[in-house]
Amino acid sequence: MMGEKDTAIIVVAGGSGERFGRPGGKQLAELCGRPLLAHTLEACCGVPGIAHVVVVAPTERIVEYRAAVSGVDTCEVEVDFAPSGTRRQDSVASGLDSVPAAIDFVAVHDGARPLVSAEAFVRARAFLDSDARLDGVVVGYPVTDTLKRVENDRIIDTPDRSRYWAAQTPQLFRAAALRSAYAEADEAAREATDDASIVEAAGGLVGVIEGARDNIKVTVESDLALVRAVLGARCKEGDS
Repeated sequence: MMGEKDTAIIVVAGGSGERFGRPGGKQLAELCGRPLLAHTLEACCGVPGIAHVVVVAPTERIVEYRAAVSGVDTCEVEVDFAPSGTRRQDSVASGLDSVPAAIDFVAVHDGARPLVSAEAFVRARAFLDSDARLDGVVVGYPVTDTLKRVENDRIIDTPDRSRYWAAQTPQLFRAAALRSAYAEADEAAREATDDASIVEAAGGLVGVIEGARDNIKVTVESDLALVRAVLGARCKEGDS
């Protein structure tokens, strides 16, 4: 169980932020007087059992991002920075290279999800510990919108939404399984949009637990309105 200092968190903050449309990108957007990335890092540092944190960022911005999170004084573990890659999976692979070999579990979390709670990590670990067959656990939630399959702007199918979940982060894995899956993906030139699919493609078994729906990923500037509302309420609670 968490508390044994056997887990590392890779915080993926390597995106270019082109869709965000603001100088400095989404990682530096100010929320409650601090950069977005600082809120994400603070949440990760508050997770029990964390022994190491790796922030993956563009090489040319590592100094800037390091300065942005320098005010996070809740981190009692080592925080490293690693260079991001062209694809998300390249960035995670870079982060994995900075995770100590003795680490037993690795969580991957989007730097642009500042509303994540420590509870999400703890529940994921409890679920993983409950079944030795599992190689990993994804935090997500069941889809409630009607889904459509579309080709050339025409609907071709309406799948049964009861079988579909929206995947979030954190995604937590047994370190050996994640490293092995990434090595296999590299050898097979396999591409994926999240870490769970890389483990799945390697034959791994991944579970899912329901997370908070407000654990949104900031992608465009309009996403900040919801994040500011939630964080603003939390900041006021902290001041009371």
